[in-house]
Amino acid sequence: MKEYRVLWSPRAEETYLKILEYILLKWSQKEAEDFEDKINRLIDKLRFHRNLCPPSLKKKRLRKCVVTSQTSLVYRTKKQTIEIVAMIDNRSQHNF
Repeated sequence: MKEYRVLWSPRAEETYLKILEYILLKWSQKEAEDFEDKINRLIDKLRFHRNLCPPSLKKKRLRKCVVTSQTSLVYRTKKQTIEIVAMIDNRSQHNF
């Protein structure tokens, strides 16, 4: 089974860190760790199954994975890589 390399865009890294910061501020270390575990498990699955999540309804070249009811991970696939493009709040107006 082929393993794909996962890269994070600067935008995705920034929003991911902001989400973790928000979780720590509003809830607890445990919730932040649980969120981080969910992201890591999803990325581990994507490494081997790059089409795991459905295509975005708004941008066909992107795929969107719902991580929690509030948060989704948006990514695109290239030949040998998966690029995480953004982390988004599902309740917001977004382009994905």
